Parts: sequence; C-alpha cells; structure tokens
Amino acid sequence: MVETLPVGRFQLQQQRLELKRWIPAFLSSHKTLFVLLWIAAFGSVFFWQWNIGGSGFSIFAKVGPGRPMPKMRPFAFNLTDFGGVGDGVADETAAFERAILAISKFGKRGGAQLNVPPGKWLTAPFNLTSHMTLFLAEDAEILGIQDEKRWALMPPLPSYGYGREHNGSRYGSLIHGQNLRDVVITGHNGTINGQGQSWWKKYRQKLLNHSRGPLVQIMWSSDIVISDITLRDSPFWTFHPYDCKNVTVRNVTILAPIFEAPNTDGIDPDSCEDMVIEDCYISVGDDAVAIKSGWDQYGIAYGRPSRNILIRNLIVRSMVSAGISIGSEMSGGVSNVTVENVLVWSSRRAVRIKTAVGRGGYVRDITYRNLTFDNARVGIVIKTDYNEHPDDDFDRKALPIIRDISFTEIHGHGVRVPVRIHGSEDIPIRNVTFRDISIGITYKKNHIFQCAFVEGRVIGTIFPAPCENLDRYDEEERLVKLSAAQNVTDIDYDI
Repeated sequence: MVETLPVGRFQLQQQRLELKRWIPAFLSSHKTLFVLLWIAAFGSVFFWQWNIGGSGFSIFAKVGPGRPMPKMRPFAFNLTDFGGVGDGVADETAAFERAILAISKFGKRGGAQLNVPPGKWLTAPFNLTSHMTLFLAEDAEILGIQDEKRWALMPPLPSYGYGREHNGSRYGSLIHGQNLRDVVITGHNGTINGQGQSWWKKYRQKLLNHSRGPLVQIMWSSDIVISDITLRDSPFWTFHPYDCKNVTVRNVTILAPIFEAPNTDGIDPDSCEDMVIEDCYISVGDDAVAIKSGWDQYGIAYGRPSRNILIRNLIVRSMVSAGISIGSEMSGGVSNVTVENVLVWSSRRAVRIKTAVGRGGYVRDITYRNLTFDNARVGIVIKTDYNEHPDDDFDRKALPIIRDISFTEIHGHGVRVPVRIHGSEDIPIRNVTFRDISIGITYKKNHIFQCAFVEGRVIGTIFPAPCENLDRYDEEERLVKLSAAQNVTDIDYDI
C-alpha cells in the first residue's frame, strides 16, 4: 500500500530536497566559503568594538541586572563599601586606596577580592597589593583622571637610563604594582580606560615635561594574571610587565585609535620570564605586542633577559608599526619565544625584530608558526639599523647577536613585501629557516623577498621565490644548493 502524503507535507519535503541539493553546490566554491567566514569574523569584531566603545547603538541590548560577580578569594568587598559612587564625576581615588589597604591585611588568609560594580569610576593612579583580585563587572569602567598633575612621578626604569621620552622622572601608570605576588585583574569584560586623548595631544604639542606612563604597569613581581577585561586608550604603553615572572594575559581586548595615538603598544613584556599571551584581540596605535629587555648600555648593565614567552591565538592590528615585535630595546637579551596561530590584519608590518649597533644583547631561539597576514605592507622584517638611543654614550662596539629564527606555515594575501631581512656587516643574521611559506603579493616586481647579510635555509618550495642568500633544501631536508651569496644586499625601502 502506497502512503499518500498531504499536499503541505509533500511540499515541505520537496523544499528540503532542493535545499540539500543547493547547499553542497554553494559550499563547493571555496571562495564563497572563505568570503562568508571573513564577513562573519570581521562583522563580529566590528560589533564587538562598537559595543565596548560606549558610543552609538548596541544590537545586543542588555536586559535586567548584570551577571553576579563570582567570589574568587576567601574574602570579597565592593568598592561601594569604601565610599565609591560610580557616576563618572566623583573622584574615586580615596575609595580605591581605602579598599586596597583593607585587602592588604588578608594576605596570609588567602587574599581578598575587590569588586568594581557597573558604573564609571573616575580615579587618579593607585597601587595594587599582593594576593589580590581586582574584578570589573560587566559595564564597569575605571577612568583615568586626565590632569597629569594627579599622576605620581617615578624614577626612570633602571634598564632605560632615563625617562623614555624625557630626562629624569616619568609618570607612573594608572594601575601600578611593585614587588607583588599573586595578583589577578579580571572581570566580565569590564574596562580600564586611560582616557589618553589629552596625553596624546600634549605629547604632540610638546607640552609634557616627563615621559608618559602606561595604563597598567607591574614591576618586580610574580604570578600575575590579566584576563577577561578590556584595556583602552592608554596614555603610553598599555600593559607593561617589567622584570616579572609567571605572567598570563588571556582573553583581553586592547584598543586605541590606529592613528594619532602615539606609542600605545598593546602588551610590552620587558625583562620578563615565563609568560603566556593568548586569546586576545589587539588594535592599537603602535606595536600590538613588543618584547623588550632594556635600552643600550643601561639594559646591558641591568642584565635581565626576556625569555620563555608564548604568544598564541591572537588577532592583532597595527597601521603604524607591527603586529608582533621584538625590540628595539632588547639589550638584556630575548630568547625562547614562540609566536603561533596569529592573524595580523590591515597592518604596516606583520612581525618584526628590530635592533641596532649599541644594543648588545641577543635575539635567539625564536619560532614563528602558523601565522596569517591579511593586507600588510611588509610581512616579515628583521631590521638592524633602528638607531634610537637614550643618549650619545652608548657603546658602538656593543653588537647584538641575531640567530636561530624559524618561520613555518606562514600564509596570507595582500602583502606588498613578504620578507625583508636587513642584516649588516656588523650585525649579520644567522641560521634563519623558512618552510611552508605562501604569501599572496600585491606588488608585481622582482626582489620582493629582500635580504642582506643573512645566512640560513629554505626547506621545500615557498612563494614568493626566496633571495639568493639562503641555502636550498628539498622537502626531506636534503641539501639541494648551497648559497655563495650570503652577504649580497638586495634591500629596497622604496617598495
């Protein structure tokens, strides 16, 4: 007996069959799928930034009270318990100071948590304490007071010789800590906003008498976690861990205007050891990440390297500088760094190592793996003539060592110059390896894989064709051709 289907049910089955036939055909075009994925990704980023920016409308309307703040320490307090108001007008500095003083007494009992509720909390700089969690609720925003007279002055960093921009004292950070242990700054994507616009304007007009301060700076400390918050509009570098150990930055959004926000680096590990930066989105007015370890003779004397650093699962953008940088202040040395699973989009440079005569130190054992460049002017850069110095007393015989660097699984499109490795007779680049490189180019010209004074190898076939300075190996790492032109110079900055 043949079952007779009702007309409506029959039509529904016909529509489902048509849909099943249409979907595979549609998705068989990899270009169509690629476009859809990128529209979804960049659409998400756009609305993400739009909403956290605090302007315009929000398509994600918030209904009802915010999420409850979890208790992450044995003891927890609200900023309102110490006189906080949260209206964006009242000065909350004293409330923060009273709260942190109270929390400092719980160190031997597991520490305590300071909850910052929804609202706008205007404050001058304040110091953290050990065994503390600073928790920013959803819709909580800490605002930095813009009057620089309220920002404390501090001695120059010992590995820099003097303030980064002026001789003598420097401004401290909005949120600061020294000689701390076990500090967590986290939340439900609450925001720390440095309100850097006035600082940037005064810097350009040369109205500041001291070097600008970072948004968050932790010095000589260990066991630090920054997670699940937004950092934005820093006066200077955004997060600056200095001579710290065991630092984790996870699921953090860092924002500043891509132009006219000078030196607003995202994360600058400086003489740090055992650090992880992962699952972050960074779009700023300078390097998204810049690993440092001191400047010229002062960094050499201080002698603290940055090492054992893992950077992974990032989306970064820098229209002014680079996505991921090492240097140029690297005089204490940088080693054992892995950068993997990173998308650099719409940037001037994707990844860069920069140094100069007088730096001393070393950059070695650096691994770049699984990187994607989407519309970058230059993809991979190693530059040895970045001639900024703290003063004229640097040692011209202090030559940095750059060696043991590998690039594997590097892909992208819309790149003008895929590789520019600019060694010199004084600072040659040694043991650089390229493998599985395919970068779509926008500039149809010879010599877009540029090299000077570099020794290394290419394994397998890469695109674009490598420079003559490098040895060639097949996919099984068998030697095909030795280079006799390691010192050939083929650098063209006009491209």
